[in-house]
Amino acid sequence: MFQTLKKAWGVPEIRKKLLYTLLMILIFRFGSAVTVPFLDSEVVGSWMKTNATDGNFLEYLNILTGGALSQATIFSLSITPFINASIIMQLLTFALPPLERLRDEGEEGRKKIEKITSFVAMALAFFMAYAYYVTLTRMEDENGNPAIRFTEGWEKYLSAAVIILCFVAGASLVVWMGNRISDKGIGNGVSMILFAGIAARFPVDAGVLVELTKSKPEKYLFVSIGYLVFVIFEIGFIVFMNEAERRIPIQYAKRVVGRKQFGGQKSHIPIKICMSGVMPIIFAMSFMALPQTIQLFAGEPTKTSGFYYHFMNFFNRTSWTYAILYFILIIAFNYFYVSLQYNPIEIANNLRQSNGGIPGIRPGKPTSDYIAKVLSKITLVGAFFLAIIAIIPIFMAMADANLQSLSMGGTTILICVSVALETTRTLESHLMMRHHKGFLS
Repeated sequence: MFQTLKKAWGVPEIRKKLLYTLLMILIFRFGSAVTVPFLDSEVVGSWMKTNATDGNFLEYLNILTGGALSQATIFSLSITPFINASIIMQLLTFALPPLERLRDEGEEGRKKIEKITSFVAMALAFFMAYAYYVTLTRMEDENGNPAIRFTEGWEKYLSAAVIILCFVAGASLVVWMGNRISDKGIGNGVSMILFAGIAARFPVDAGVLVELTKSKPEKYLFVSIGYLVFVIFEIGFIVFMNEAERRIPIQYAKRVVGRKQFGGQKSHIPIKICMSGVMPIIFAMSFMALPQTIQLFAGEPTKTSGFYYHFMNFFNRTSWTYAILYFILIIAFNYFYVSLQYNPIEIANNLRQSNGGIPGIRPGKPTSDYIAKVLSKITLVGAFFLAIIAIIPIFMAMADANLQSLSMGGTTILICVSVALETTRTLESHLMMRHHKGFLS
């Protein structure tokens, strides 16, 4: 990876793209420190530190935004409205025939779907901004000081409009910067923005470990060293699983046209073990965060008995029931997402049309059944990999409550490693194009 970066930096055109990408990331981090008008960031930060815990939706958003949500900055929503809109549109393209036809139209259809995704993202940004504003109206510090400075009269409505519009404008600006990175920079812009937000939390986690080690060195010194070693091992394991794939051999039949013979080549269908990426974890995390989010608005149980109390305990992030249900949901969502991406019948039909086949397997239904069987096995391995990676922070929180606030683990490392690998592949493709000699050399 570092060798690829060194070679890429030596090419002037790629160096400009890298510098442009770094500039956009710096602007994003600068905007993540600009507080929205009419808000007291200290009150918001102290309230979020107490309430954005236990795996609720606010903690999930705060991790994805790199801590901008807990500081009430203009980039508090970050890229989350666009990510949610992309997931919704991706699912709807398989459910609604008009969107499915647009997807099959090629480049023009893709552009139309991108426009629809932008409108959906804007609607989600307004909804999330309003929901966050409602949450801000309930924020107070220990002395009873509100997070919003104006709570009465016409100033209340003016401040509400300004706060909501600032959040929406910040989300739109982040999406625009992501698109500019995709066009003029290196890699996928949305992924790079998401990577920058998550990576910004890593120094905070390092500070937490340092403070714990200073306070109780006899306990947390070895814990911190072991945690760092485990993170390095986890990164290596994620890289291995991301690159691992199952190759189904393909043999193309020979055919004679005139005096020439075509076909007879051997190839393969690569099926990655971790083909669904981090999407199953995001789906499961959103589902598991709903009860904690409901508690955030409805309040904590006043009694130590009853349905509401036992329901909230069942979804407590530090409970075994939460970990088991989370594990099962990731496996289920992984199978669901892979079924949307791969259609064994369509793959078998395409092989038959191109005079190809799997050695030892008859064309048609036997081929589709064989591909479905291989997909089922590979999906199970990938699902267990994602589930194990995702529940590691839960077991850490069970072992020690002081480690619960660490975001450097599991899902966040998986996202960062995936983005780093994708960016490295993009750099290698740019280097290959510029170092290719061509036909005339």
